[in-house]
Amino acid sequence: MAIDVDTERFEELVADALDSLPDDIAERLDNVWVKVEDWPSRAQLRGRRGTLLGLYEGVNLTRRGPVSYKGVMPDRITIFRGPHLRICRTEAQLATRVRTTVLHELGHHVGLSERRLRELGCA
Repeated sequence: MAIDVDTERFEELVADALDSLPDDIAERLDNVWVKVEDWPSRAQLRGRRGTLLGLYEGVNLTRRGPVSYKGVMPDRITIFRGPHLRICRTEAQLATRVRTTVLHELGHHVGLSERRLRELGCA
């Protein structure tokens, strides 16, 4: 049976995951905005198969240049509440899955590939 937590509690879990980042990682984050949505939009899914727990949209740190990256809107990381609630059964499991998802999407922000994220246990 899936768990049910309200949006406020889910946002707290996301904030807890962000607050738990080691300083050396948190200091590397630049011009990125993390938000919570209930479900991915059709545009965000873009034909992806499976469950989409989070999404990074932006220019990762390894692709930014001092001239080419000026005056741009912040990168966006969206963490999707609905899919998380669907696959988790307890709040402890939900907190762990949310943290993993946040780390995964932040990994994309700093330029890590899906393969490397899997190697690090963030998939």
